[in-house]
Amino acid sequence: MQFIRTTFLIFLLTLSNLAFSASKAELDAEIKVALDELYKFSPAAQELSKKAKGILVFPGIIKAGLVFGGAYGEGALIIGGKKMQYYNNIGGSVGFQIGVQKRAEVYLFMTDDALKTFRNKSGWEAGGDASVAVAVWGVGGEINTETIEDPVVAFVYSNKGLMYNLNLEGAKISKIDTPQ
Repeated sequence: MQFIRTTFLIFLLTLSNLAFSASKAELDAEIKVALDELYKFSPAAQELSKKAKGILVFPGIIKAGLVFGGAYGEGALIIGGKKMQYYNNIGGSVGFQIGVQKRAEVYLFMTDDALKTFRNKSGWEAGGDASVAVAVWGVGGEINTETIEDPVVAFVYSNKGLMYNLNLEGAKISKIDTPQ
C-alpha cells in the first residue's frame, strides 16, 4: 500500500509540473494555438463559436493515471475577443487506468444565463452545474450547428485528432489569479 501511495504522490507532482503554464504570455499563446487547431479541423466549430456568449479554452489538460488518476490544466474565458479571467481545470478518478494523455478542451457558452451561472460560481462542474453537450463529429470533422440547443457545448481534442467517448464530469473548474 505504501508503494501505491508513494507512486501516486510522485505521479501528482509530475502531473502538476507538466501542466502549469510558465507565464501569462505562454498560456495566451497556447490558447491561440488551441483555437486555431479547433477551427482548422472544423470550420463549423468556428461558426458556432461566433454565436457563443463566451469561450472557455483549456489548451493543455494533462491527464494521467495508475489506478488513481488526475488531470490538471489552465485556461482562460474569452468574451468578445478579450480574455476576462483565468481558470484551472482539476479532476480525479479511481479505477483501472494507466497512461498519460494531453488534450485541449473548449467550452462554448451559448446563452447569457449559462455564462452568468459559470462566472458566478466559485467552482463549476461540467454536467453538475450545467447541461454540457460534447460536440458529436461527423465525417470530415463536420458538426450540425443548427441542431445544437444545449446551453454549453464542449469540444475535446488533441494534436492527434479528436478523442471519442469522453466524460467531462468530475472535473472542477475554478478561477485562478492571472499567471505572471
